[in-house]
Amino acid sequence: MANLGTPELLIIAFVVILLFGTKKLPDAARSVGRSLRIFKAETKGLTQDDQTTAAQPEAQPQAAPAPRPIESGQTVVAPQSAQQPAAGVASSANGQAVTAGDVSKH
Repeated sequence: MANLGTPELLIIAFVVILLFGTKKLPDAARSVGRSLRIFKAETKGLTQDDQTTAAQPEAQPQAAPAPRPIESGQTVVAPQSAQQPAAGVASSANGQAVTAGDVSKH
């Protein structure tokens, strides 16, 4: 690639001004500056995260406690569902509520 001299840089600057206009150039420069600041902060955060994880040893996974076996003489209570049928309402085999008036002959 050839070295860029002053005339070439002036031509490039003139083309950029023609393409984007003088009103958009300051906004574009601000956007590029913000983007670079955010990028720099994120890369710094990534390198700090890598350093802190390398300094800390890996945590040993803890085994979940085993469920206790049911001893003889203990009563087993099943968890109740959130929706209990109202008084006078029975539940059918498919889970739908059935009242005394809803019973039909099959």
